[in-house]
Amino acid sequence: MVEIPGSARLVLVEGVVHLNEEEAVFEAMLEGWARQQRSRLLGESTILMRDRLIRRFAGFAECYPWVWRPVDIEDFTVSLTSGKDRLALSTIRGYHLALRMFCDYLVDSRYEWARQCRDRFHHVPVQVCHEWNTVADLNDYEGRPQRRPLTYQELQRRLDYLDDRVERIAVMGRKGSASALRDALMIKTTYAYGLRRNELARLDLADLRPNPHMPEWGSYGAVHVRFGKSIKGSLPRRRTVLTVPEFDWIVPGLQQWIDQVRPLFRAADHPALWLTERLTRVNTRHIDSRFAAARDAIGLDPSLTLHCLRHSYVTHLVEFGYPERFVTEQVGHAYASTTAIYTSVSNDFKNKALQNALSRLYHPNEPRPSGGEGEP
Repeated sequence: MVEIPGSARLVLVEGVVHLNEEEAVFEAMLEGWARQQRSRLLGESTILMRDRLIRRFAGFAECYPWVWRPVDIEDFTVSLTSGKDRLALSTIRGYHLALRMFCDYLVDSRYEWARQCRDRFHHVPVQVCHEWNTVADLNDYEGRPQRRPLTYQELQRRLDYLDDRVERIAVMGRKGSASALRDALMIKTTYAYGLRRNELARLDLADLRPNPHMPEWGSYGAVHVRFGKSIKGSLPRRRTVLTVPEFDWIVPGLQQWIDQVRPLFRAADHPALWLTERLTRVNTRHIDSRFAAARDAIGLDPSLTLHCLRHSYVTHLVEFGYPERFVTEQVGHAYASTTAIYTSVSNDFKNKALQNALSRLYHPNEPRPSGGEGEP
């Protein structure tokens, strides 16, 4: 008989008497679930996060999974939504989903946990999560409403601040001008290609690709993203993000970084595109901190994060007139509906679109105004 990963037989030895049988079976359940998740190629960080949640819930309920009840889920949820440290709706939904999956694993007859619990404790695990005690998936987007695309004016102020900071450091003769230039170009690259912060941090030199249709851009005609956001525990998704004409100002910046500035770090054969002075890859925490520093320096809303540049990229591609499918492919969304959530076109763009429609219907012989706005 072939045992599937996560089966009770693989993590419990029949006939062995444990000093604390309940604790031993609980640990075996967690180990079995971890094996089952690894067989599905889920990441270790995901498995560890779920393990901690199950232990946390068991501690809250003060009992083991084979005696959990639906009311335990309800009480746990109330505790998560109470007090000043209440969790976001999306976080609670994630907790509910993980608890539901763990219970599904326990009650699945293929893993034989019901039989083990019945024979040992005269109880069997049940599914304690149902539609009446867990968060319903009602909204397409539950992010904070304060987070939005930046306007062209806000983007211009930010980019000007980053450039001025590099110049000020260089003029004053202080150390750090190379690092300041790197930080400025990282933030600019985030916007110019609509990248997530981890995608930006994990870029290598080899990920810069030419575009045969634009040979004058050299090796900067596209960026190959190898560590895109995964879906449901799958491997990172890959995509190629093309440089678009409206953002071609990023090309000379990347050229300057690679040809003139990056060699000052004595990177040798290090593959990373973005390096620290200690020859390590720049991490996402540093990227976030530099974005926050620039945001606060020019007085923007503290709710704006680096990810808002990705929203800006999507919105501005739409305003430039790129087809919906092209925008979806550029940012690596599985569905166009996700891209639509990111989009928040300006009033000026909507006014121009309406003006075009009115001219087309009521004044077809008059020249139409151009659509789209210029880059920052």
